[in-house]
Amino acid sequence: MIFRYKGVRAQQASGHDVFTFAARPQDILQFSEIERVGRDNEGQLKGFQRHQVASHINDIRDYLSREDALLPNAIILAFLGDVTLKDQGDGVVAIDIDATSSKPGFVVDGQQRLSALSSMDKGDFQVFVSALVCKDYNELRQQFILINNTRPLPKSLIYELLPTVEGLPERFTSRKFAARIVDTLNFLPSSSLFCEVRQHTNPQGTLSDTAMQKLVMNSANDGAIRSFMKFDDFESRSVEVINNFFHAVRVVFKNEWDGLAPRNSRLKHGAGLIALGFVMELIYSTGGSVDKQSFINGLRLLKPYTAWTSGEWIFSENDRRPWNGIQNTPSDIALLSQFLTRKLSQELKKTQPTS
Repeated sequence: MIFRYKGVRAQQASGHDVFTFAARPQDILQFSEIERVGRDNEGQLKGFQRHQVASHINDIRDYLSREDALLPNAIILAFLGDVTLKDQGDGVVAIDIDATSSKPGFVVDGQQRLSALSSMDKGDFQVFVSALVCKDYNELRQQFILINNTRPLPKSLIYELLPTVEGLPERFTSRKFAARIVDTLNFLPSSSLFCEVRQHTNPQGTLSDTAMQKLVMNSANDGAIRSFMKFDDFESRSVEVINNFFHAVRVVFKNEWDGLAPRNSRLKHGAGLIALGFVMELIYSTGGSVDKQSFINGLRLLKPYTAWTSGEWIFSENDRRPWNGIQNTPSDIALLSQFLTRKLSQELKKTQPTS
């Protein structure tokens, strides 16, 4: 089926077509997909749109059921081929969308509005469509991230998409690398963190994705991962050191980890995870090894000073807190990190042979 419209083309980036037109919601869904984010059988990310929010759709539907309802906000689409523009002069274009064999359009923004309208009988009610033509799927995902980054989308969805997209601004670079490492650890069946990290496509996970990414970024900035950057296989080395470290965490602190949520164990809390990253760095820098046993040996020295699920943290004579008194704030993270690394340093010195 061919859909034909008249629209207006904007002069923007060279080599890119950006245009707008009006169409019925039912027709838009005949030539456009709402591609929801998910994982295939191999754990690879597919799609990019968050799942529907029923309450949001119902609110939109309630408003649009009114006779005087207006919707000036445009639906944003991206096309991958099968759309042609013919110049009619003065910026006006004739638009042909060929949906004969497949849907060439993808909804980048406005899926909730479109879903609400598609289930209603509004006759010839039209919405504005702002559209662009992308050269490939990578550019489509790139535009989705850039367009939605300043909007109220879940950050976890943005961060989970980052590893799959090339050509983003530099401010995304360190987060993209960290997200890729965490993504690998979360969906690698042999990983000590397999399905443990809470992500948009893994909502049953218990560990904070942003806390785990912060652990990676800290290490890449001034730690073990930074030392791996000189190697061609630095990403696999990065995965290995974190995987082996958390294997050791799960061995030494088995009772404080298995089956517990962050509210029940500060070991799995955001503050605990980031602080553990500094413990990992100290053990690595002391022995220069990333093997599991080295991490187990180091964590066993630290265990008597921890209060992950009960008791109290004795930071000093004048600063004692209940086990759950640690919060996910910069000051508490710094306090816990300094305490753990100080105690571990003291214990490591005791194990060194005297001259």
